[in-house]
Amino acid sequence: MNQSENANSPKIFSENFSRNSLHRRTFVKRMLALGLGGSAALGLLAACGDNTATTASSNTSGGTTTTAASSSGSATTLASSDKQVTLTIWDYWQDQRVGYLGLLDSYQKANPNIKFQRSYVPFADLKQKLLLGSAAGQLPDIVLIDNPDHSAFADAGILADITSYITAWGQGNQYQEGPWKSTVWKGKNYGIPNNSNCLALFYNKDMFDQAGATPPTNWDELKSVAAKMTRNGVYGLSMALVKSEEGAFQFLPFLWEANADLDKLDSPEATTALNFLVDMVKAKSLSSESLNWTQQDAITQFIAQKAAMCINGPWQFPGLQKDAKFNWQVVPLPKGAQQASILGGENWAVTASSKNIKEAVDFILWTQQPDRLESVMEKDQNIPSRKDVAANDFWKKDPKLAVFVTSLATAKPRAYGPNYPKISDAVQQAFQAAISGQKSAADALKQAAATVKPLLSA
Repeated sequence: MNQSENANSPKIFSENFSRNSLHRRTFVKRMLALGLGGSAALGLLAACGDNTATTASSNTSGGTTTTAASSSGSATTLASSDKQVTLTIWDYWQDQRVGYLGLLDSYQKANPNIKFQRSYVPFADLKQKLLLGSAAGQLPDIVLIDNPDHSAFADAGILADITSYITAWGQGNQYQEGPWKSTVWKGKNYGIPNNSNCLALFYNKDMFDQAGATPPTNWDELKSVAAKMTRNGVYGLSMALVKSEEGAFQFLPFLWEANADLDKLDSPEATTALNFLVDMVKAKSLSSESLNWTQQDAITQFIAQKAAMCINGPWQFPGLQKDAKFNWQVVPLPKGAQQASILGGENWAVTASSKNIKEAVDFILWTQQPDRLESVMEKDQNIPSRKDVAANDFWKKDPKLAVFVTSLATAKPRAYGPNYPKISDAVQQAFQAAISGQKSAADALKQAAATVKPLLSA
């Protein structure tokens, strides 16, 4: 979307925003619903008032152009082929995503009337950027969004309802249920799943062979193997339990495997799940520093051979292939009362304020053509959300990647409605308090349940 600097200037936005208290209340409501505290909301409002509204730092993809896709998904020329359109995109992917970046270039080359202006926005900043951009009328046309955040932004009115395009396209039934569900809010389509991932267990096969150990298949085995592998500055297990969505992403599979869920945080099953991790830290099989570790930190420990096992995802393959000086393998997450993993990945969405909704949707549907999607997913070592593409041999012949493809069958989405960011925050506080020893697991989860239950029914 080509934005007018005059019409959308921070000064004009500040004046209009100050005059319209309804916009102010709506903005704060959106902030709070998306898990951004009152101080963050007021801070952004102040930023607007002080003329400090900013856009994402520009990282424009190399100026090529592509043919748009019709609602059938096939590459076609735009109805008005002489109409010059700039599609702005926000994403939080680093530039090593060569398949994704090549996709933008290919589309531009095939469609000289379409150009992309891509901006990289750090993952931690994207929510605030979208909210501030919505209030200021300075949103991109297209956004790549973390799938658990999708319904919250749809509910906030930030994403466009593209149901009519999806219905005409007719290929929604080709997607895995979990990813597809994450793009639907109140029966309407607000996006398309792009790629999926989940968690599994990486292990250092050389260490295991030397210790005469076998990879664990259930919680009892995980606890005993982790204890056996913990020695000489090496922890049995590394994982991320940082107070952020990354930590929640790694904790929730334990909750589900214990046969609990977010509506049963005060149940004995939920307490069992959290106590399992508390006991691992007490036994020093899992470092207490995991409370500060991101998923990248956790895999760094594994690559440095300071951890014999690591819970992580397939996006870590390139780093492992480059830096790991040992034989590593992957198995599904060890089973609790039931088998589970967690669905991760990104979705495509178009913003409701875009002046180029058709062109944006055309491009998104073009990216989802099976042969094209397969090529991009292979290059970036992602797992496609389309079932027909994921069934191809590439994801089966690599036994490590095949573990993740298989685990998608038990990977649950974080589809808990628009209040999920606040729900996640309560869960993060609970596992942080229990693992750090500030509260018992039961007390921490009981407090979280009091916060979460009303949010689930809201």
